[in-house]
Amino acid sequence: MSQDAQASKGRRRREQIMNVLKRQGRISIQEMVERFGISEATARRDLELMEKTEPVIRTIGGAMYDGMNAVRELPFAEKEGLSYLEKERIAAAAAALIEEGDVVGLSGGTTNYLLAKMLKTRRGITVVTNAVNVAMELTGSEIGVVVTGGMMRHNSFELCGPLGEGMISQLNIGKMFLGVDGVSSTGGITTYSEQEAHIAKAMIRRSQATYAMFDHTKVGRTSLFSIAGLSELQGFITDEPLPHHLEAAASAHGIRVHVTS
Repeated sequence: MSQDAQASKGRRRREQIMNVLKRQGRISIQEMVERFGISEATARRDLELMEKTEPVIRTIGGAMYDGMNAVRELPFAEKEGLSYLEKERIAAAAAALIEEGDVVGLSGGTTNYLLAKMLKTRRGITVVTNAVNVAMELTGSEIGVVVTGGMMRHNSFELCGPLGEGMISQLNIGKMFLGVDGVSSTGGITTYSEQEAHIAKAMIRRSQATYAMFDHTKVGRTSLFSIAGLSELQGFITDEPLPHHLEAAASAHGIRVHVTS
């Protein structure tokens, strides 16, 4: 089969997969293998391609249709340009909370990437991260860097999966800084990615204090996958004062709110 014919066959198959997703809301890797006569590797590759262009959310073992949600996860390069000044101020406020001797956990996301840039000139700090770009940003600095294992998500450069979770279970993190896609009084902190939610939960479990970082556009939004309830958090770092109901909920749970100037 020629390369063009093979590419055309792949496109037709992905269209059929999309039709199944629209009809039943989700599909598993195993179902794709059986229904379309393809290997697991091809099924995963199809979903990876579809996640970049279609309203599809990858899950552990398959994918979900996200056509009902107008706001979906953006690739890191696109996110980087959104609310840049706000994120820079949030990162600076987070950096002010980090002291010499701290063991700091950094998830992926543009705010933590900016935070890593700010920490490069510091010393006596150890950073635990599951984000490849955050680790690379700290290369050549006097910061100790521990990188968790796992499979990398191309949208965010985060390493996810059981390999990383197993390693994290053996670590002790002091302050955890977590970028989130949504925060609300009822839903807590949430994300678009199931894999990232799992690894974030593992890091929170091993942390003494967890700070959720978000700009005002994330307030009141509940994304698909839950990371943690408000009772598991110690701090919010954000760019604008919180709405009264969320501020009251944060106060009730003993969450300290840091608002950038």
